[in-house]
Amino acid sequence: MADYDIKELVLITTIIFLIAPAFIIAYISVYNRRKKKHIEEKVQMQFKFEAEIAKAQLEVQEQTMQTIGADLHDNIGQLLSLTSLTLNSIELDKMEKAEQKINASIDLVLRSIKEMRLLGKLLQGDQLVAMGLSEAIKHEINWMERSGKYEVTYTQADDIPLIKNADKDLIIFRILQEVLNNIIKHAFASQIYIDLEYIDKKLKLQIADNGVGFALGNIPAEQRGMGLFNIHKRAGIIGGEASIISNPGAGTNVTVFIPYP
Repeated sequence: MADYDIKELVLITTIIFLIAPAFIIAYISVYNRRKKKHIEEKVQMQFKFEAEIAKAQLEVQEQTMQTIGADLHDNIGQLLSLTSLTLNSIELDKMEKAEQKINASIDLVLRSIKEMRLLGKLLQGDQLVAMGLSEAIKHEINWMERSGKYEVTYTQADDIPLIKNADKDLIIFRILQEVLNNIIKHAFASQIYIDLEYIDKKLKLQIADNGVGFALGNIPAEQRGMGLFNIHKRAGIIGGEASIISNPGAGTNVTVFIPYP
């Protein structure tokens, strides 16, 4: 009986020694596959992030050029046309009136120069964001208010981190532009409220308007447009989240939380 037990023990031990390497090899194989998959996913995420940054940069530049084109046509173009009309109406034999028109023309030219300088600053593109998110927001608000259609209120907390994150700033700024474009196109608003805070190591950007609002649940998915989708997508790609609250007749409130810096 003892010999049988010894043989059984030897057999079991032999089987364990034979099987153990197979288990170890299988474990190492699975581990390596998972590690490879994790590395591939990490590379893919980095690729998507860099692609989104490049896309946001391009869109900021496109938005800048649209703003410049509109201002050249609606503002500077009108100032220069008025300058031309004023100069052409000067009658040299009526010196008193001629002097008044010359002075008016000089004032119009100086205003045109001032407007061109502002456009020059806007042409800095990414450099505008590099100045800081708050400065970029203030610039955007300035161009909104110049239309005369909107009253914009901007508040900013005092504890915004001094350390900047250029990539996140660019994405956040692009989200702001996306929301403001939606307000211009769809909201029929007259008042816009923008608030920038820092809460629990997260940057909170809130944009609200007094426009017509909408019922998100009643809009077919294919008609919701890329704007709302991009707000959620871009917040998510930098580790944040976005919420959009709106009701018909009650305006819209967009809030974005981003880990920062």
